[in-house]
Amino acid sequence: MIDAISSAAASVSQSPARPKDDPARVKDAARQFEALLIGQMLKGMRESEGGWMGTGDDQSMSSAMEYAQEMFAQSLSAGGGLGLAQVVAAGFNTPPKD
Repeated sequence: MIDAISSAAASVSQSPARPKDDPARVKDAARQFEALLIGQMLKGMRESEGGWMGTGDDQSMSSAMEYAQEMFAQSLSAGGGLGLAQVVAAGFNTPPKD
């Protein structure tokens, strides 16, 4: 997950400057947050079972599974995910109440 976050941060830093409250930027951050949450949920499920399909993982299998989980979480989030990204983005894009 750290690699995905640092690559996303690098791509944001190389993009043209946008205001912090830019709706596209908020939506992207919300989607990344949702992907991170989904990835952590998948990681917790895998660790609680001792590996997928009930087998213990060796180091290379563990690295491959972490990468697969990360990609799956990002794809799921990009496709709408759990709907959390929309709720988070809407919360940031609404004006504060007086």
